[in-house]
Amino acid sequence: MSLINEYRATEEAIKELQERLKNLSQDDKLQKELEFEGKLRTLMNEYQKSLRDITAMLDPEAKTGKPLRAAKATGIKRPRKIKQYKNPHTGDVIETKGGNHKTLKEWKAKWGSDEVESWVTLLD
Repeated sequence: MSLINEYRATEEAIKELQERLKNLSQDDKLQKELEFEGKLRTLMNEYQKSLRDITAMLDPEAKTGKPLRAAKATGIKRPRKIKQYKNPHTGDVIETKGGNHKTLKEWKAKWGSDEVESWVTLLD
């Protein structure tokens, strides 16, 4: 985008936002909410209370602070299952636990991933 186009687009966006701001400032609901917020903040300052204090009073069950992460399971990892791919074109068989096998990648490049995945059987 050229600089002049960007300038005009920004100018248009500013006009739209100014119009939206003007409409919001004339809204009675917004005026009541702003009045409530002002009175609440004044009351909080008068009693030296923070928003957390108010939340704790009104909803003692609410979580405070950062949420705690669940502890990681240590040392328990599910082993991967062995997959056996049998190429119907060549008769070759590959057994692998992952998809990072050189020949398997070559097959997928040649015949497509979907077709190669149709050749798989799971071994236990």
